[in-house]
Amino acid sequence: MAFNFGAPSGTSGTAAATAAPAGGFSGFGTPSTTAGSAFSFSAPANTGTTGLFGGAQNKGFGFGTGFGTTAGTSTGLGTGLGTGLGFGGFHTQQQQQQQTTLGGLFSQPTQAPAQSNQLINTASALSAPTLLGDERDAILAKWNQLQAFWGTGKGYFNSNIPPVEFTQENPFCRFKAVGYSCMPNNKDEDGLVVLVFNKKETDIRSQQQQLVESLHKVLGGNQTLTVNVEGIKTLPDDQTEVVIYVVERSPNGTSRRVPATTLYAHFEQTNIKTQLQQLGVTLSMTRTELSPAQIKQLLQNPPAGVDPIIWEQAKVDNPDSEKLIPVPMVGFKELLRRLKVQDQMTKQHQTRLDIISEDIGELQKNQTTTMAKIAQYKRKLMDLSHRTLQVLIKQEIQRKSGYAIQADEEQLRVQLDTIQCELNAPTQFKGRLNELMSQIRMQNHFGAVKSEERYYIDADLLREIKQHLKQQQEGLSHLISIIKDDLEDIKLVEHGLNETIHIRGGVFS
Repeated sequence: MAFNFGAPSGTSGTAAATAAPAGGFSGFGTPSTTAGSAFSFSAPANTGTTGLFGGAQNKGFGFGTGFGTTAGTSTGLGTGLGTGLGFGGFHTQQQQQQQTTLGGLFSQPTQAPAQSNQLINTASALSAPTLLGDERDAILAKWNQLQAFWGTGKGYFNSNIPPVEFTQENPFCRFKAVGYSCMPNNKDEDGLVVLVFNKKETDIRSQQQQLVESLHKVLGGNQTLTVNVEGIKTLPDDQTEVVIYVVERSPNGTSRRVPATTLYAHFEQTNIKTQLQQLGVTLSMTRTELSPAQIKQLLQNPPAGVDPIIWEQAKVDNPDSEKLIPVPMVGFKELLRRLKVQDQMTKQHQTRLDIISEDIGELQKNQTTTMAKIAQYKRKLMDLSHRTLQVLIKQEIQRKSGYAIQADEEQLRVQLDTIQCELNAPTQFKGRLNELMSQIRMQNHFGAVKSEERYYIDADLLREIKQHLKQQQEGLSHLISIIKDDLEDIKLVEHGLNETIHIRGGVFS
């Protein structure tokens, strides 16, 4: 039995996995005695293509196709999908029991005796092989145990019984852990179906219109159906997730979305799946939420090969039981897949943060420009107000020229004179203003003195000044010595000239 722990189809823009507890590996060596439990991990029907985040096969336990469907049954597409593969028959009763992924998860096991024999054979291969009948059987048992712990190889234990195939899903494999995946929260009525393309996001976006037309042809080309793209997201390994929904228009003018389970059941038909594979689709799954009963049953029954104690601890350590659900991780490939998903989601978050940072920087720049313009307009408004007041004064003077002073003007003049007298009174406002002005001058003077007292020269600058002055002093000393030497030379020249003059005078005398 195998697991496919695909990332939840409802996680758009959130990380798909969280690291498992470090202490969760100690219990994986004990054999599981819950063989044939109600929690079966049978492989889903018609899911032979590569999974969204799984390996070569899309296997039972999954949040890909697993959590995208309802358990047990799914609504049929009506009578031949209506005329021209239309979805007009959505209102009809359920036609068939379709083995979907969750149906396989929550169905009762049908091969309990075979599973019991498999468990007995595995126990015999690990503890008491009887292949050689001597002490070499003990060595063979240890070798089988090593293969079971590693999760690969064949365990020979009896010459009459075929060997046991050891896979990473066996209960004794040590490379297991428990992580967490987000549960989708979309309703079945939303009609969201995820298609995973083996193409890059740029190719999908550049050919989005052709893709919609191709999907419309896959649905039969019915004019009452419209294919819409809900979102496009990049996945690791150059894959792209495309979320679509189909809108059905009725003759009376109303429209509704095709349920997700109905659309998924149509895509899972053999001929339709072949057409989708030709378009590059590697996996299709619904994006619908789990019912409380399904979540309860999933949590109560630990997956095959996972120790119940580790499963209970994983439920206790769940950081958000309302949004996350524990899922087992088997093997290094699954761990690498979840790491790639985490890196991809981190890059998307970082890209979004960079965009937000650029927007914030642009808004701050616009705010600074706006504040500067507001200050400029305020100054301009004040200037215009003063100019307007001056114009009004001149206009009023011209209008009142030649007229006698009126009573209200005389009253205003008296009030202005009174205010002027109060301001000029020595013991009134003028004296207080003079006192305040003197205090301000004193504070400014003291501040200047204090600032001079606090003045100091940096040590490096002081050394540079000393060095510069020392160089100037050396230059002056050198210049003085040169001048002294020149003066001595001049004295010698003068002395020689004087002697020459005396000799010539003695000759001519």
